[in-house]
Amino acid sequence: MASTSTPSPATCQSTFEQGVALSLHLWEALSLAVQNNWGGPDSADKRDWFAGAIVELFPDVSKLTPAQLQTKTTQTQQQQQQQQQQQQQSQQQQTSTEEPDQEDVEAVLLQVMLDEFEVNVDDDSAFEVAEQVVQLRSECLRGKFDGVEALRRRWEGRKGNKVVFKKAEDQDDETDWDTDDGDDDDEEDEDVEMGDAPPAAAPPRREKQEPEVDDEGFTKVTRKKR
Repeated sequence: MASTSTPSPATCQSTFEQGVALSLHLWEALSLAVQNNWGGPDSADKRDWFAGAIVELFPDVSKLTPAQLQTKTTQTQQQQQQQQQQQQQSQQQQTSTEEPDQEDVEAVLLQVMLDEFEVNVDDDSAFEVAEQVVQLRSECLRGKFDGVEALRRRWEGRKGNKVVFKKAEDQDDETDWDTDDGDDDDEEDEDVEMGDAPPAAAPPRREKQEPEVDDEGFTKVTRKKR
């Protein structure tokens, strides 16, 4: 007899928790805040706490039996379908089985970023992270871990990459961030070693000129004015 191995509720819960942690570590807005210590010197610890706070929005299924988990999975799928069609859920739903929807998760993501890191995320990235977390939750409850594994591969693939903060010098209050994957076309940046230092604003391009050496053998650095 062929036996199908069904993941235990504890495995489903722990894999979901890993998925949430990976989702937050891959969120560029949060990575930028951590690298620049916008949440203070313990910004990295705050990110770990942040992941735990998102996990705690969802009921812990690790203590359920496989049969109870199956029932909860069915309830969760039905609830998600109702949430897409209605704005409010039935009052007969028990609090212990309620699952937050994407809007609930997004609201917490935005609030924590503002309160703990002083970052007002005004793009769609918080929506995308919240959507991803809810999707991972649904998959993990069904014992499907492909989504978490895909995130793990993404995280391993970008080891050593930094989120680079860029500020336009000629424009007021405009900022942007990008991922530094080593394919910078600017020849002057090729020899810059970021290491663990916080990313800095990109320097303006300079015209190449012949080095000028003084009497003591030091190279003078001059800047051309336009």
